[in-house]
Amino acid sequence: MMHGSATLKGLKTSQVEAILVNIFGGIVNCAIIANGITKACRELELKVPLVVRLEGTNVLEAKRILNESGLPITAAENLDDAAKKAVAAIQK
Repeated sequence: MMHGSATLKGLKTSQVEAILVNIFGGIVNCAIIANGITKACRELELKVPLVVRLEGTNVLEAKRILNESGLPITAAENLDDAAKKAVAAIQK
């Protein structure tokens, strides 16, 4: 688990089975985070399941961005939901 890191540098992609992003934005605009997530997914051509839980400022706009991105991103309502969805995704 990588806390507070925005990079996977040094991590072999064959070791990654799923990615769980848990953001409590507070004063950070969740829409900015959602745009960054979608941009990274496109640039990295993500091949593993991605589960995202966002909470905080502008969260509804952030969820819209993720939902309309056309990317295989699974939204979660809370951390427990996110963890369950991440585990389910790798068990498929």
